[in-house]
Amino acid sequence: MRLSNFRYTLPKSKIAEEPSVPRDQCKMMVLNRRKKDIEHKVFEDIASYFKKGDLLVLNNSRVFPAKIFGQKEKTDAKIEVFLLRVLNKEAGLWDVLVDPARKVRVGNKIYFEEDVVAEVVDNTTSRGRTIRFLNPDIDVFSLVERIGTIPLPPYFTRSPIGSDKENYQTVYASQTGAVVAPMAGLHFTMPLLQKIQKLGVKILPITLHPSLSTFNAIEVEDVSKHKMDSEYFNIPYQTAMEINDAKLNKTGRIIAVGTTTCRVLEANATVDGKIKFGRGWTDKFIYPPYQFKVTDALITNFQLPETTLLMAVSAFAEHRLLMEAYKLALKEDYRFLAYGDAMFIH
Repeated sequence: MRLSNFRYTLPKSKIAEEPSVPRDQCKMMVLNRRKKDIEHKVFEDIASYFKKGDLLVLNNSRVFPAKIFGQKEKTDAKIEVFLLRVLNKEAGLWDVLVDPARKVRVGNKIYFEEDVVAEVVDNTTSRGRTIRFLNPDIDVFSLVERIGTIPLPPYFTRSPIGSDKENYQTVYASQTGAVVAPMAGLHFTMPLLQKIQKLGVKILPITLHPSLSTFNAIEVEDVSKHKMDSEYFNIPYQTAMEINDAKLNKTGRIIAVGTTTCRVLEANATVDGKIKFGRGWTDKFIYPPYQFKVTDALITNFQLPETTLLMAVSAFAEHRLLMEAYKLALKEDYRFLAYGDAMFIH
């Protein structure tokens, strides 16, 4: 398909900059692929669409406060360092973005709070650098919890505030490593998850740490030529076994919370719909047409135009049906993106 197939106009007024309170009171569009009809609900109503034996698969990735500020040696220039991912924990090596990049060169040292020092050891992109923390035995994740700022998506027009540290995080987040929240899961509350469990639905975790590549512009008209960045994933043994058992015995649907969960499941699927447990890196790119092997239903948000997220949802929902649903969502004043409303496709 062409990139232009995923183009639509998203007014800035439709981008939610604050979450619904409580989380599960946001609006939810329910899209039935077989009947090709649409219902308008509230997210807490999602429990009524689940049945005993269904499996709800969640991405338990946790966003860490990845933006820290330091001072360049000698000049004391203020430098923003955006920690993207750890390259070698023992060696203190990290892949980062710096701003202003023109002031940060290989060999420079940057000083942070608590007497922490990092040295720039390589250039990777125009803003990208590899840095090494020089403090022995430093726990960088603990450090940023004290001095870091949550990295909100670039489409936000405001700066982060204190409440974002909790709001831009799922209630079940446990595996630290993401710089982008798996946003479809932001609507769940613990009482809602407990209600779903009482229905006989099993809730299973996987991990995929979404990266900034989520927001990368696609620069080719033929979307099949686009390459995804690799992201770390982990599928626990128990999760894989439960899914494989459900597929084999046809005891229930596999309901993926978000495109990150869907990508992990599909990236590790065999031709007969079973999945493999384990950890690794995936650059799985899902776009129409695509034959889903594991995912039976999908919970998602309303996505930016011309993005890999929109393409994955389009592949699942059927492209024309999804774009019609987006037109209706704009007309019915749904809120878009991370803090916006939800869509359930089944």
